[in-house]
Amino acid sequence: MDLIPAIDLLEGKAVRLLRGDYAAVTVYHDEPAELAAEWRASVARLHVVDLEGSRDGKPVQLALITRLVKAFGSGVQVGGGVRSLETLRAYFDAGVERVVLGTVAITQPDLVGAAASEFPGRVILAVDARNGFVATQGWKDQSEVRALDIVRRHGAQALAAVLYTDIERDGTEVGPNIPETAALARDGGVPVIVSGGVGTLAHLRALVATGVPFGGVIVGRAIHEKRFTLAEALHALAG
Repeated sequence: MDLIPAIDLLEGKAVRLLRGDYAAVTVYHDEPAELAAEWRASVARLHVVDLEGSRDGKPVQLALITRLVKAFGSGVQVGGGVRSLETLRAYFDAGVERVVLGTVAITQPDLVGAAASEFPGRVILAVDARNGFVATQGWKDQSEVRALDIVRRHGAQALAAVLYTDIERDGTEVGPNIPETAALARDGGVPVIVSGGVGTLAHLRALVATGVPFGGVIVGRAIHEKRFTLAEALHALAG
């Protein structure tokens, strides 16, 4: 299981939101590229979110993300405001390895198929849910579509993975929603990356204990606030 530290970008800084609330921002680093360079020796992947892009529906931090890619190297995955094939191409041209699509799974479902067809194995489908139902537009809007239905709808396409986030746990460090995430991994037919709520090494060990072959786990606030080190997290995931 890949350990994937997260850098969320807002106004050029590395931040975290609490449950997706743009009014509940904690700034962790003024130079995100320095974090990327620091982490590159420990992990193979880096998760980057353009929070302004997610909110506004268009990429805002492409120049900064290009610098992050140069600092980290291969293995960067990016999401936030990706609403067109042109945006995917721009990110791939910038050296990003995988691009995350979220809102378009609801608003433009055909775009997911087109993206996966043009870039097989390089598109991640983000499923961000409250109480099992998908939220869109930077988590501002709540749909009536179940997370599992979205995954099943796109499961036959050449996706790299599904990124599942329980919004109510994101940034809380109370632990990921293991039962729901494991069920999605078992029933959806696509590798699932766990996101939202990891706060302790015990949470990571609990994921391993399920025996489910998750595609990875994203860790944000816990790493930024030094609850544990990347080395300790990797050891926990190794069993």
